[in-house]
Amino acid sequence: MKNSADSTLTNPCDTPTLRKTFRLTRDRPWKILEKDVVDEIIFKTDNQRNRLMLELMARGGMRIGEVLKLRVGDVDERKLGIVNPKSSRQNEIVFIPQKVSLRLREYIAQKGLESNQRIFPICYTAAREMVGKAGKLAKVDLKPHDLRRHAATYGSRAGAPLEIVSKIILRHANLTTTQIYLGKVSDTEAMRWIENIYQ
Repeated sequence: MKNSADSTLTNPCDTPTLRKTFRLTRDRPWKILEKDVVDEIIFKTDNQRNRLMLELMARGGMRIGEVLKLRVGDVDERKLGIVNPKSSRQNEIVFIPQKVSLRLREYIAQKGLESNQRIFPICYTAAREMVGKAGKLAKVDLKPHDLRRHAATYGSRAGAPLEIVSKIILRHANLTTTQIYLGKVSDTEAMRWIENIYQ
């Protein structure tokens, strides 16, 4: 007769890969930052490097890791190449506004950076701390991903089609993930849109 230790049953479906694939969506709503709050955070940031990093996340929808890996050779006017992105695709393109592009190229020229050099050579921990300190200037508990979510939400509420928000700003493989990012609409936001629609 087998002892009780040998008769323990395990679920063959309980593996890290399957748990990740079939995980439940989060119940808590994402923090949605209004445009004026994000503008205040960016404009109150005097350090040129830090401001650019914040803008790339808030205006380009970039992840903090993508910003930190960015090299001079990845910059092509208003397009930024992302090598080895999180999506596991070979590469991706981030589109940024003209004003941010000009400031980024001026920064690169001022620093005299070469093509293969990282533009923002700081570690992940230092970057997270910088974002947190920038948020405190506007009395906001700010995390890097809050800025990426802002880029998506602002794009959506400014009238960009969902496909643009999903495929261009966030670079998601499917729309379901994007819809999770957009979070809930507040009563104030709902009333504003209803007024705009039925003017």
